[in-house]
Order: sequence, then structure tokens, then C-alpha cells
Amino acid sequence: MASGFAGSFWSSDYAGGLGVLFGKLQQGVQENQQIMTIARMRADAEDAYGTSLAAIAPATERVSGGFSRDEGASVRKAYEGVRTEMETAASNHRKIASNIRELVLNPFSRWCEAHAARVQNSQDDLQSRIKLHDRQAEAVRKFRSQYYNKCRLVEDLEEEDKLAFQDPQSDVAQSPKMKVPTIKMSEPEDGDEEPIDLGDETFQPDQVKKILLHMLDNIPLGEVKVPILGTYQNCSNGADITGYIQKHMAATTVSYAERIGQDMVNNGFLRLVGNVGNTFANSSRMNYQLKPKVFQITGVPEKKQPLARAGTNMSTDSFTVDSPVGTVQEYLSGWNPLNNQYPNETPSERLRREAREADERYKQSVKKLDSLRCNLEEAMIDHLKFMERCELDRLKAIKAVILDFSGAISNVIPSLQSTVDKMMLFQETVQPLGDLRYMLENYRTGPFIPKVTTYENYYNSVDEQTFGVDLEARARSDRKRVPIIVTTVLTFLDNHYPDLEGDEARRGIWLVDVPLAQTHNLRAAINTGKNFPQEVLEKYDIPIVANVLKLYLLELPDSLVSSHVYEIIKTIYSTTAAETSEETRINVIQSTLGQLRLANIATLDAICTHFTRLIELTSADEAYVTALANTLAPCILRPRQESSLTMNERYSYRLIRDLFAHKDAIFGELKRASSLTHSSSGAQRPRAISTDESNRRANYEERNRAIAAQRSPRATSPAPRAGGGSHRRDRSQTRFPVNTSSPTETRRGTRNSLEVPGSVEQSPVNEASGSETNGTGEATPASAPAPVAAAAEHPAPSSTRVPFPRKHAGSLARSNRDSAGSLRGVAGAGEDAAPTPRGVQLEDKPMDD
Repeated sequence: MASGFAGSFWSSDYAGGLGVLFGKLQQGVQENQQIMTIARMRADAEDAYGTSLAAIAPATERVSGGFSRDEGASVRKAYEGVRTEMETAASNHRKIASNIRELVLNPFSRWCEAHAARVQNSQDDLQSRIKLHDRQAEAVRKFRSQYYNKCRLVEDLEEEDKLAFQDPQSDVAQSPKMKVPTIKMSEPEDGDEEPIDLGDETFQPDQVKKILLHMLDNIPLGEVKVPILGTYQNCSNGADITGYIQKHMAATTVSYAERIGQDMVNNGFLRLVGNVGNTFANSSRMNYQLKPKVFQITGVPEKKQPLARAGTNMSTDSFTVDSPVGTVQEYLSGWNPLNNQYPNETPSERLRREAREADERYKQSVKKLDSLRCNLEEAMIDHLKFMERCELDRLKAIKAVILDFSGAISNVIPSLQSTVDKMMLFQETVQPLGDLRYMLENYRTGPFIPKVTTYENYYNSVDEQTFGVDLEARARSDRKRVPIIVTTVLTFLDNHYPDLEGDEARRGIWLVDVPLAQTHNLRAAINTGKNFPQEVLEKYDIPIVANVLKLYLLELPDSLVSSHVYEIIKTIYSTTAAETSEETRINVIQSTLGQLRLANIATLDAICTHFTRLIELTSADEAYVTALANTLAPCILRPRQESSLTMNERYSYRLIRDLFAHKDAIFGELKRASSLTHSSSGAQRPRAISTDESNRRANYEERNRAIAAQRSPRATSPAPRAGGGSHRRDRSQTRFPVNTSSPTETRRGTRNSLEVPGSVEQSPVNEASGSETNGTGEATPASAPAPVAAAAEHPAPSSTRVPFPRKHAGSLARSNRDSAGSLRGVAGAGEDAAPTPRGVQLEDKPMDD
């Protein structure tokens, strides 16, 4: 994300960062009012001063005699000159007041009103979106709890069925220690009361209690006699309840008051008496009874019908709602024996059906929450960018106001030039970009790090989604060392770099500010938890594909380089940078990265390999490398918790620069250490023993020669050593081969555990003399896979640059392009030219376990 409002005011709950931003924007609105106050009061002062100066001449004329009687005296001319200057000064000050009102006050006041309206509209829109998001998040938690409870009930029922249908004579059934499983229904938690919606407002339990207490005190309550059913206590008609709602609950219309009354019925506070149904209406003929729930919440004693004396005749008036007869109406209203959707359904089938329905509701709620989150983030990006432009315009407007204010004074009174110069100096000191940068540096709450609410399957399956899933879990599900989405995107970019015109365009795809909505469209297309063809990526522009990889890294639960080692990286660059050599620092970084999980190291190696080749083949300058490292810093390493201190730290940037500059040294040692670690850890895992003993002796001798050739740098005799048969064949089979040669050598027929598959510099080239043993003990010649064989036929020296791959063979004829020879090394551009190897072939092999 580009720096600015859109990448600086984010928080985990969205509202925190926006609260800080809009607090500062509202502060800017108040600053506008202060500027207008200065201009208005200065105009009023100038107007009053001019009026006072204009009153001087008439006051002198009211004095009889004096200079009027001496027309030719020189003293009179001096007097008249002074009086004229007073009138001129009055005119000048009135002109100053007029200029301030016309040039500064009126236009700036209109602009300030429009600016305040824009800020308020953006704030209201984002608050409403955040409210919808929070409600959906609460619904997701509720559906998740229901789904898990249903799954537990199904499991308990299955366990009960297993134990219920066992043979009574079996040892398990006769065991005195066996306990009969029971299904314990989860009881609702009374202490966790949820808010209640009445109309368009949401009330907390304590607010509902106050409303109900006030209703009991102000609504007339009485008895309602219903034939056959009896007498209902604590009743009131619909007209009285509607009048109370309009008067005390701010219901402006009768229809809105009926809505609130209907919500009271639905929430169990009221029930209709003497009619079928539960509809609330503003009618004096419709009677509603306050249910016992109201008296339980308020603590007010409920008025009940007194018990009749024994021996008296029972009449219809003696039945109250507390008697069994009072529930007949509700029972009959809900009784519908002919509308059974699931006839002949057993309890176990019903539980499983409810579990499936709960799972579906949970899935749909998670999808809806994810959609709301994406829409919210898109709206926040748009509003934040718009607010950044508005704030910049405000600062520029203040700069223009100060300039116009000083001009209104300087154009009229030259004697105030010194004051005007000071005012001009003040307006020159206003730097809008500098003030904006100050605001970002001192009030930002965090970069754009989206928090994904993932679907948590009860059985720990991650096949439903790709984004937001733990990296190791994603790689394990893909059965790859590097998640398929990473290798697919990097391979797609490698194949499409040559289609771009010039190195500037190739480098620029990683720095383009792609609209978040377009990135979310591609994310939605590939966020399936399954493999996707590259044809899906062909529909989108290359910068969008690159940006979706950055979004994938940002949405990981933990950064690629785990936040657990952030403090270690911080210590490396804050203490050892000036005290130790570069080689020591690289060794410490390599040791720190070795603590990461294998999937993280392999993915980091693949990404660094891609970018180092891009920098090399496009001859990127220092400015581009700096910008690229700043862009990738939050994707690679993030602190566990963002704070005002971590936002100003640049340890992630420095780590990426070291990974770019010393990739081979860091990851070469990591590959060697990982190979040795996994070989030693896998040595205890037995592999299948071959049952074919036909060539056992020949295979054994062949294997001994291959091991001896790897251990000794000198050529060894093909004859087996004496006593070689005393060694028993090792049956261990490890995931990664042990490299017994020097760390820089590559074992024939294998590759390092952290190697990016298919890279030209590290592709193994098999020799005819090499051989391996398969799982059955038979000797098979070592052969390279298809991409390695292609690299072996056309090797590229490590000292020369390898050109980008092309989609079509005919496109190789386009030579003499830029990149300082990156595309000029193609020999024989004609039709008979041999195919050149691709750059980084991001092919991965399935994991063994």
C-alpha cells in the first residue's frame, strides 16, 4: 500500500484508526473557524476604525469660528490637509474591511461549510459500514457456537449408538468401569444477555429494564375477561401502549410506534389476548398482557388472580393466564400437524440435519462477513484517499487565505508594509505537504494489515479457502513446500515479464498502486483452497496479479518471517551493525532465519530468488531497490503488535536489503543445514523392505561405489572395497538427501530441500555414471526431471544473465532491447535457433509425508 492516509490509519477493529483520523479532521474544521474568526473580527475592527476616522471631520465643523474665518492663512491649509488625510484614512480602512469580506471571508466561509459537510458525510458512511461489519461478526460468532454445539451433539449420539448396540456378552459390555454416555444439552447462560432491538434502536438490558419500569408506572393496567379462557391480569389496550410509545420513546408516527410494539411482542414482553396471532395494532379493542418476563426483569411483583374458595362453583372468570387453560390459545396457534417437512425422521437424523444446517449457516455468515469486510476496506481506501485530498486542499486554502488577507491590507496602506512583510513571511512558512507529513508521522495508527476471519472447519480442514490460512497449513494441504498460490503467481509473472515494453514497466508492476477492489476481485476468484489454472490470472492485468501476492502475504496470520523473531532482528540491526562485520551480521541473520518453519523458509527463498533475478536482469538502480524493499517490508516481517515505536522502525526494510544482497550466502547455508537436519531426523523412519532379492548383491556394490564417490573428491576405483559386504544396507529414507560434499556442491540426481525447483543456476545435471537405489533395492540410473533435463541441455553460465522466458518461440527474435543485454544473449534468432531455458521455473514437488 502506498504511504498516505490509505496506508496509515488502520487498526484491528477499523474504528480505532478512523477515530484518530476523523478527530484530526474535525480539528481542522475548528481551525477553519478560527481563521474565519480572525478575518471577520479584523474586518469589523477596520470598519469601526474607518467610521471613527470619518467622524473626525464633521466633529470639527460643528465648532463655530476657528479656521473657517481665516481663508488665506497658511495654518488653515495645514489644518485642511490634516482633515483630508483623516477622511482618506477612513476611506482606506473601510476599503480594507470591504476587501477582507469580499476576498477572504465570504468565499472561505462557503468553502469551510462544504469541507465540514464532506468530512461529516465520510465519517457517517464509514461508521454505518463498520456497524454492519460488527453485527455480522457477532452473528458469525453466534453461528459458529451453534455449529460446534451441533457437531458435539452428533458425536455424542454416535458414541451412544456404538455403546448401545454392543453385544451384551462382550468384555466391553461386562466391564464394570464402562460408563453409559449421556448427552448433556448446553444450558443457556443467563448472565450473558444480548441487546434488544426496539424499532431502529438497540437497547442494552439495563436500558430495557428502565423502559419496562417506566411503562408499568405510566400505562393503565387492568383485567380482561375472555369467554371460556378466563380472566387475564396486567392487561392494557393497543391504543394506550401506542400513545405511551409516541410520547416517551420518540416515535414520530403511529406506524413506527406499532413497529416498536411489535418488537415488544416478538421479544416476549407482550402477548395478544382474546384473538389469534401475535400482531400489534393501535386499537382500543386489541388487548395485550404484560408477560411474566416483564416482572422478572423489573423485579416488580406480578398481580395474579386470587384463589377461589373451596366448594364454590368454577366459572369462566376463574381461569387466568397462569392456569393450563391460558396456554391453549398459544398451543393451538402453533399446532400445524399437516405441515411437517421431515416426516418419519429419527432423532439422530434430525441432529445430523441440524448440524448440516448449522454448518451451512456458519459458512454463509462467514462469506457474508468476508464480503462486508472487503466492501468496508474498499470504502475505507476510497474515503481515506478522498479525505487526504480534502485535508491537503484545506491546508492550501489556508495558505491562500493568508495570502489574500495580507494582500487586502498591503494594497491599501503602504505604511503597514512591515506588518505585511511579516504576514507574507508567515504564509511562506506554511508548508501543506510538510504539515500533512507531520500529521502522518505523529497520529497514524498502523499500516494496512487486513485481518481475515477464516472459516474454521470443525475437523481442521483448510480446503475451503486460501487467503488468511496459516502458511504451513496451506503448504501441508497443497502437499508442497511452498504454497501453490505463491509458485503459480511467480511463475505467471516470469512468463509475462517479456510481454512488457521495457525494464521500467517490468520493475514498475511491484510499485503500482492497484485499486483494492480489483485486487479483491482476483482474490475472490482464487480464494477456493484448491489449485487454480493460470488462465484465471490471464484475465487480469499483471500489476493486479503481483498485488494479489502482496495481499496474500499481508493476510497471513503471521508474517513470512515470524513476528516471534522480530525482536531478534531488531537486536541484530540495533546492536551489531556498528560493532561487528558484515559477515558476522549475515551469519546471525542466517542463524535466526533457521528458527523458522520449513514452509516459511522455502517460501521466503522463492520470493527472494524471484526479486533478486528481477533486479539483476532489469539493471535496477538503488532508488528502485529502496522503493521495492519499502513496499515488501510489511509483507515479509511485521511486529507482533503495532505501536508508535514499531511504525517508525525500519528493521524489516534492512532485513530485505540484506536478503537481496546476500541471498546466496544466507539461503545456501540454510539449505545445507536443513538437508542435514532432515536427513538425521528421518534416519529413524524405516522404509518398505524390498522382497525382490534377485539383484541384491549387485545393487549393494553399486550403492557402495556411489557413496564412496560422494565422500572422496578423488576418482575411486570401480572395484568394491574389501570387506564391503560387512556393511548392512541402511533402510532409512529421508525427505531431503544428505549432501556429503562441500556446501557449494549439488548432489547429482537430487536437489536441496529449500531450493526453488527448476532454477537454472541450481538445476542438477546428472552424469551417466551416477546411480541411485529405488524403494525395492534395485539400482536405477539417476535421471533428472523434465525441467532439469531441459536446463541440462542448454546450461546458462552463472556469470551471465539468463533472459526472461518467452511465450512464443518467435518472440525471441526481438533482440537489442534494454536491460543492458538481458535479451541480447539469444544466439540465432532464426527458426533453427535452439530453445533457450526459462528463468526461474517455480515448480514444486509434493511432500513425502
